[in-house]
Amino acid sequence: VQLQACGGGLVQAGGSLRLSCAASRSIFDIDDMAWYRRPTGKERESVASITKGGITKYSDSVKGRYTISRDNGKKMVYLQMGSLQPEDTAVYYCYAEGTEYSSGSFRRATYWGQGTEVTVSS
Repeated sequence: VQLQACGGGLVQAGGSLRLSCAASRSIFDIDDMAWYRRPTGKERESVASITKGGITKYSDSVKGRYTISRDNGKKMVYLQMGSLQPEDTAVYYCYAEGTEYSSGSFRRATYWGQGTEVTVSS
């Protein structure tokens, strides 16, 4: 697993959760990192993204409630989620763009975490 996400769980409406995602040592020169989510029965949607330099973007549905951050030295990306609502219930996936060394050459690639489930009860 090249991206490992954790931190999901069950929380009451109005509560908070923090998701973490670690990139494996085989990935380096990581550019954009992001979080996506897939509510049950719906398409995957972008939640937030962050560049290597720390420029962030948020979907309108989470702006002001979620904060994305990263630690380049640790190859980690985080998603602090606050004021959670039942409509935030979804499987959350982390994403990264980076470089790996494979079969004798370097190549750019995109990576997805395995997903961590967030359930918000009303």
